Amino acid sequence: MRDLLIMGVVAIIFYVFWKMMLKEPILPWKEKVVTDNTITQTGKKKKKRKHEVQIEQEPQLFEELFENVKDISNHMIRYHDNSFTLITEVEPVNYFLKSQDEQEAIDKEFESYLASINYPISCLLQSRYIDISEPIKHMTESMKNSEDLNEAALSFGQSMINDLIEWQTQTPRYETKRYLIFTHKVNAADVNADSKEELDEKIVEKTFSELMRRYNAAKNQLRKSEIEVSLLPTEGIYELLYHTFNRKKAVKQRFKDMIEAEKNAMYITADQTDERIEAVKEAIEEYERTEKEETSEKQAI
Repeated sequence: MRDLLIMGVVAIIFYVFWKMMLKEPILPWKEKVVTDNTITQTGKKKKKRKHEVQIEQEPQLFEELFENVKDISNHMIRYHDNSFTLITEVEPVNYFLKSQDEQEAIDKEFESYLASINYPISCLLQSRYIDISEPIKHMTESMKNSEDLNEAALSFGQSMINDLIEWQTQTPRYETKRYLIFTHKVNAADVNADSKEELDEKIVEKTFSELMRRYNAAKNQLRKSEIEVSLLPTEGIYELLYHTFNRKKAVKQRFKDMIEAEKNAMYITADQTDERIEAVKEAIEEYERTEKEETSEKQAI
């Protein structure tokens, strides 16, 4: 009897071990457990791939970079928290070609300007590929329009233009653009308005007035040190961003060419406000009405 009990225990242990190796339920009336190695969607077993790599979605860096930007208009970048940024381009003076007295005068004026400001100012330096397409275009037009150039002069001019094109393509050079950035934030609670549209308009006017005051102060003060400061318009802001994100492509696909192509396009693909759409419709109707009146007058004559 004792031997039978021992054999029964051994048989049970062997049965449990065998079921565990097959990864099947120990009790026969239990359903089979679906593990990671089996898939029962189609009723067939499918082994899980080893070293399977889950593909992650690429981060939307460009969208995340501008998620706080509400609009770019009125020569300013507007953010959702009613902060505005105005950008000015700076043409520096060739400091090291000046005499000692001239350098000291420049330093004095620049230090005076820095001491007079009580608001934050940011500086931006941007390296761009030198684009000499415009000078090459002017040279080509001058050669075509000149009537007193002989064959040797035309050949020399054309060879020089070809050398400039090859120089720009094969050996790109860089130039540095310098910018001063002014930022101002308006508290909407301090602005009195009867409607949301009026509030938005007053916020833009108030901010633009303050930023223009800062720009004029920088322009007048730095002009004394022979540093020219000019306002960057809305189109200039877009060009600055275009060169920032398309550094190499900006030489071949120039921003000016894209603007000209958009102006000459048959259809406008950019988002337009309802007011602008209504204004365009009124202009079209006025034009058609004028054409009909002129046609009827000609027929009457």
